[in-house]
Amino acid sequence: MLKRTKGEKIFAIFNYTGMVLLSLIFLIPVWHVLMGSLSDPLKISAHSGIILYPLGDVTLGGYKLVMQNNSIVRSYANTILIVVSATALGTFLTILASYVMSVRGLYWKKPFNFLVTFTMIFNGGLIPTYMVVNRLNMLDTYWSLIIPGCCVAYNIIIMRTSFSQIPDALSEAATIDGAGHFRILFQIVLPVSKAIIAVIILFYAIQQWNAWFNASIYIQNRNLYPLQLTLREIVLQSSENSIIANADGETVDIYRPLIKYCSIMVSIIPMMVIYPFVQKYFVTGVMIGSVKG
Repeated sequence: MLKRTKGEKIFAIFNYTGMVLLSLIFLIPVWHVLMGSLSDPLKISAHSGIILYPLGDVTLGGYKLVMQNNSIVRSYANTILIVVSATALGTFLTILASYVMSVRGLYWKKPFNFLVTFTMIFNGGLIPTYMVVNRLNMLDTYWSLIIPGCCVAYNIIIMRTSFSQIPDALSEAATIDGAGHFRILFQIVLPVSKAIIAVIILFYAIQQWNAWFNASIYIQNRNLYPLQLTLREIVLQSSENSIIANADGETVDIYRPLIKYCSIMVSIIPMMVIYPFVQKYFVTGVMIGSVKG
């Protein structure tokens, strides 16, 4: 073990201190919402500031009210369908595009790489995109939330870099044995690229799970609302119909803060549960795809 210099020790102190502060900045809002979702609604209304512990008796009544709300349950199912479909399609297209861009000696490889990179800087804009979606008759359908943006240029570049680092000897040996590009991709490249694939799946899943803007533009049918759009109504608009569908006017004001906290927790819990299982691939996958060559 090499002895640390004074400068390295000072840097480590600042580094650890900064990481602790950043962790607190990220965790305190989540902890505040979690404690609020377990608190007594009357206590929440009388409290101001950060909630560090459940106020009053711990209760799951807010979650029960949320799950009894048909609009939230429906939007939750819509979001799961959209996330699974868009993530599967986006990952599949990203794999195909990345493999093509990583093949040695490919004709028009540089112009193709340029066109993909160009889309990271320039795009058609909101109005032309809306016109395209409209002309394709995708308004008020799930396709308007799945197809636009399902394949991201940044993810293609990361995966392409990862594929490019796979030794050429593997594909050359498979070619000599008579394997085509599809067989090389699915039987050789993908099995050794599990880390980067897991990272790309996580990127697409988080992107789609948190998306609400496209739905606010393309979707008018409330039965097709994703969870984030319904949650936006609850948090920002505080609509009585979107909070407690069967509540009378006297109870809505009491339960409104509790419903907000519980709705937020319901929306972030799935990603918090999934992330630890993907974390072991995350650092390795990002580092593999981060080295440009």
